[in-house]
Amino acid sequence: MSTLTQDSNLKNWGLLILLSLIWGSSFILIKRGLEVFSAGEVGAYRIVAAATFLLPLSIPRIKNLDKTQIKNLIIVGLVGSFIPAFLFAKAQTQLSSSLTGVLNALTPLAVVVIGASFFNSTITRRNGVGLAIAFIGVFILVTVKEGSGFGAFADINSHAFYVLLACVCYGFNLNIIKYRFQKLNPIEITAISLLMVLPMALVLLMAGTKFSYKVVNVEGALPALGYVTLLGVMGTAIALIIFNVMVKTATPVFAASVTYIIPIVAIFWGVLDGEVLLAGHYIGIVAVIIGVWVGNRKRINRA
Repeated sequence: MSTLTQDSNLKNWGLLILLSLIWGSSFILIKRGLEVFSAGEVGAYRIVAAATFLLPLSIPRIKNLDKTQIKNLIIVGLVGSFIPAFLFAKAQTQLSSSLTGVLNALTPLAVVVIGASFFNSTITRRNGVGLAIAFIGVFILVTVKEGSGFGAFADINSHAFYVLLACVCYGFNLNIIKYRFQKLNPIEITAISLLMVLPMALVLLMAGTKFSYKVVNVEGALPALGYVTLLGVMGTAIALIIFNVMVKTATPVFAASVTYIIPIVAIFWGVLDGEVLLAGHYIGIVAVIIGVWVGNRKRINRA
């Protein structure tokens, strides 16, 4: 292996660990924001904070884009940032931050399925086995209950499906960035895609919620606002730049492997915050991680 290749691999692994720490901490920040604000307010303000932070980078660059690039960047803004921001906030109204972080580990498998379905990639038997194991883990995670072991189908926490839908969004996002943005750099992709969805987030935040009233009148609003601002700037703006660098320099599946480490960080913060994980939860967590690892071991080939 050449020195250049080794340096590139080390850079990608360093970015992977850094991104895991940032995104793994996002779930506890969402939790703190939800102590004052609604899921819609947390989701919308997260996008506003991220897009505003990147305005000096996005506005000068937008004039150089053609119509196809703008259309694709709108899609990336929606599926890579806007929609997941609301889905994760909604999920955490009923799910702990640690379990939400674990369920997010399904993103690499979503990349596999979306790539095979829409981007002419092939899905292997190993991918299928990994999917099956991971979804068994998901079922355990969303049905286990304190004092009753594993619950029945009727007891499934439906808010887990918001996380699964967010993973599907990320699956589309990774494949679109890898295969439809050969000319734009990661900063342009991140900054301009967020700019594309900023107006929608502003309208929702200011016209569709009580966000402004809460900031002024509700006790604890300013600390909560600080947490969500940090979530937007670090967990969305800066993290997406790092993530898009990895997508461009590595493979979509390698970039999605950030979700191997995210659960560890999310669980650490959750337990530190007093969240309780039962024995069944740990079984589900192990099943999800094994499933993702098995399904992601073999690189997908382009057809």
